[in-house]
Amino acid sequence: MTDLAHRVLVEPSPKRVRVVFGGETIADTTRALLLMEGNRIPVYYFPIEDIRTEFLEETSRKTRASSLGEVTLWSLNVGGRAAQDTAHGFASPAKEAGALKGHLAFDWERMDHWFEEDEEVFVHPAHPYRRIDVRRSRRTVRIELGGKVVGESEDAVFLFETTLPVRYYLPKADVAMERLRPSPTRTHCPYKGEAGYYSARIGDKDYPDIAWVYETPHHALPEIKGRLAFYNERVDTLYIGGEKTARPKAR
Repeated sequence: MTDLAHRVLVEPSPKRVRVVFGGETIADTTRALLLMEGNRIPVYYFPIEDIRTEFLEETSRKTRASSLGEVTLWSLNVGGRAAQDTAHGFASPAKEAGALKGHLAFDWERMDHWFEEDEEVFVHPAHPYRRIDVRRSRRTVRIELGGKVVGESEDAVFLFETTLPVRYYLPKADVAMERLRPSPTRTHCPYKGEAGYYSARIGDKDYPDIAWVYETPHHALPEIKGRLAFYNERVDTLYIGGEKTARPKAR
């Protein structure tokens, strides 16, 4: 049996990928490699020939990254703005990652912008083997907090995403919006877009950021636009089709 938690895949990406820092395009390539290492997020590696190396300086500090070999670190300086140890590469990568030789990766969060083709992307690259399926269902979804029904619908959208619990997106008309209050929390998902959150207080118990909504989801997921989903693992009770469901493990 393959140990998926430790499997290493390196595959070419068909996308044009660009990185911007300090107002300069640091890397621009149609030959990026995507490293998928176990359960870690995917990482883009750029051929050195497609990187503006005049902005890079190799540092003397070295670390190790899992089992892939010794890492060489590089700092970035653009017009006096510096990011220390923000790029890395493998001088002699392990056999399963041998294609990464002659390539560098950049710390995603420390760069200003990332683009795939002409669209800006956020958080991290999408995993090519992570699947999202969206299905409408007439099975009744009923959500309770503190003994109160905060959502009940026969018009839910079920979202099935690899490795995550099923999420149930309800029309706002079927949610007790008067029991919720908007939260300042915002998150980005590379697959769905930017999410806004709602908190609730039922009786003397608070439920912070218990539900979220994608008002402008990525174009591939129009079905969830403007609908609310609740954390299955944090609500008190969830019924699907009249049956009480087991609480999934929090992740």
